[in-house]
Amino acid sequence: MGAGVARCTVERPVREPGLEGVIRGQCRRTTVPEPSAPWPPDLVGRDVTASRPDRLWVADMTYVRTWSGWCTWCSSWTCTRG
Repeated sequence: MGAGVARCTVERPVREPGLEGVIRGQCRRTTVPEPSAPWPPDLVGRDVTASRPDRLWVADMTYVRTWSGWCTWCSSWTCTRG
């Protein structure tokens, strides 16, 4: 299957256009917090129940790896008594 070549023969042509192999089992860090920045306040005290719909909204943002690069996934929803 293919021709046997030295690893360095392949490394440079692959590295030049910015290609990289799949990294399995390792997470890539997408955000590095500023150590001196203050933490945002917890305005609801970790209590995400609300007396009625549309009183408390929460949101989340995450990065999803796709075949063409990174996608930023943002979502928000209203909390209700469960």
